[in-house]
Amino acid sequence: MQIPQPGNTPHTAEEKSRGLEKSAMGIVGLETAFPIVYTYLVKAGLISLVRMIELLCDNPRKLFRLGGRLAEGEDANLAVFDIRTPYKIESSKFFSMGRSTPFEGWEVLGRPLLTLYKGQAVWQDEQYK
Repeated sequence: MQIPQPGNTPHTAEEKSRGLEKSAMGIVGLETAFPIVYTYLVKAGLISLVRMIELLCDNPRKLFRLGGRLAEGEDANLAVFDIRTPYKIESSKFFSMGRSTPFEGWEVLGRPLLTLYKGQAVWQDEQYK
């Protein structure tokens, strides 16, 4: 298996439409992870919000030794989500260049509004500025 290198991805729609065995590998997951897990696991009562945060935030931070705990006096690294207003996943609006997602058109909760890195806003939804 060849690991995709920068410049080889994202794949074109044609490269992704060749069927399961012949299509280029990979889907966009980061931009849909929070809303999919929140909507279909937390809201469905399968896991708690605390458990979701452990799985998506705390555990990767510990596993990869990233540091960055949210604490008084520390620069904030965090994302803010709207968990009350439903919206549809539209890959054409993704920040990343990848557009391949099995969740296109799904109605979810958890629209990203703001990302802070080292206490500075590095991304903000245009609608909420």
